[in-house]
Amino acid sequence: MTTDKWGVLYCPKYRTGSRHKYWEKVRKTLCDNGIDFDFVQSESEGSVVRLINMMINNGYRTIVIVGGDSALNDAVNCLMAVEKDVRDAVALGVIPNGVMNDFARYWGIKEGDVENIVAWMKKRRVRKIDLGCLRYTDNRGERHSRYFLNCVNIGFIANVMNLRERTRRFFGSRTLSMLFSLLLLVFQRLEYKMHLKINSDVIKRKIMTVCIGNASGYGQTPSAVPYNGMLDVSVVYHPGITQVFEGFYYLLSGAFLNHKSVHPYRTREVVVEKARHALVSIDGRLIRKPVGSYKVSVEQEVINFIIPD
Repeated sequence: MTTDKWGVLYCPKYRTGSRHKYWEKVRKTLCDNGIDFDFVQSESEGSVVRLINMMINNGYRTIVIVGGDSALNDAVNCLMAVEKDVRDAVALGVIPNGVMNDFARYWGIKEGDVENIVAWMKKRRVRKIDLGCLRYTDNRGERHSRYFLNCVNIGFIANVMNLRERTRRFFGSRTLSMLFSLLLLVFQRLEYKMHLKINSDVIKRKIMTVCIGNASGYGQTPSAVPYNGMLDVSVVYHPGITQVFEGFYYLLSGAFLNHKSVHPYRTREVVVEKARHALVSIDGRLIRKPVGSYKVSVEQEVINFIIPD
């Protein structure tokens, strides 16, 4: 295998009838641009890690994910598990094909714009980017370090993401699952007793949700950038069902930090001493509930990411 051959992992959207049509468009564009590549397709969410590790172990220097935020999250965690010299030799790229595509959207990479994406990816303009890292212990007593590109959500938003994923599997439609999830909001817990340490501040009170963002955090940390060695944190107080829907309006309009209940911070580390009953999601995927205190920090300039012109 030559070092300039790309390893391409295609992650089809869940229950999408046009999955093969989209891959054919990607394949044709790669061929038209003279890209030498090997292609594998994930059979399930759990197969992504195995396939990414296979690409790393086989010496691919360019690994392209045709998928969404969850697949990208798996890819960076696989890269962080290998030696630094191996990781530094790999550049990671993305052709968006997920539900949210938030990290791709941060860089202005639009789903469906395959021709332009491949054209500038061929130029291999690489930037070292930061990752956030969540370190925690689960209920089996096992210690974990899980890295993220976008954000960690604690509390209400993690609960909403869990509802959306479960209803999406039932309805098979992003729109229907989101509408049904919003209807179920009235039955969800709106506040959690938390004890947080952010910089010199100690926060001990009831909190609706916390977003710790390495990037835009699905709109909750809109000022965060994945290359300044810092994390942006949005802590939301004063829950109420009307304020929840008002918050979604601010979120969708890109003005989340303007909501009166949002309290922003910028830091290198967040310590969660207690967040009783609060679910935790990382890059939109629910994790096994942490036991005891846990920590979120930033690892500076650890991944090579292929960015647009």
